[in-house]
Amino acid sequence: MRSPKALLRILIHGRSDEPPDTRARAVLRWVRITVLIIAGLVTLQSVLLVAGAWRDDVAIQHNMGVAQAEVLSAGPRRSTIEFVTPERVTYRPELGVLYPSELSTGMRIYVEYNKSDPNLVRVQHRNAGLAIIPAGSIAVVAWLVALVTLGGLALLDKRLDDQVESGQVTGGS
Repeated sequence: MRSPKALLRILIHGRSDEPPDTRARAVLRWVRITVLIIAGLVTLQSVLLVAGAWRDDVAIQHNMGVAQAEVLSAGPRRSTIEFVTPERVTYRPELGVLYPSELSTGMRIYVEYNKSDPNLVRVQHRNAGLAIIPAGSIAVVAWLVALVTLGGLALLDKRLDDQVESGQVTGGS
């Protein structure tokens, strides 16, 4: 079993311990690095998405108000609502409501909002836990695509080795 450090070295540098000796090998190395960076950034984005949802939930929880709202327009990722606070102030949050799945136009729902920032509002009894599966799925798909791409690059690297061994490619740029 190889160590994680050895596997990372293989992912970046390929199977050879030698530095890239041809332009093709140098390009392969940079493509491998780019694939790993993109997969890492997608993973970071997924983590930040869940962290942001959790932060919004904490802000709502610390200064929570509850109100009945009407769904003005509904979509799978964004729904707009209107609600009236106990102080009789009407709000239409610019960014819509958090966790808008399974809403339809005209529905009456209860929402929880941050009393000091009524634009921060979520559907009652929904929380950041709902963001984990979509965000995790995005990260998993990114790594699956990265692994398939890295596998293809490994096959290309092996093919280059075979060409060098058979004398079809010479070293140098």
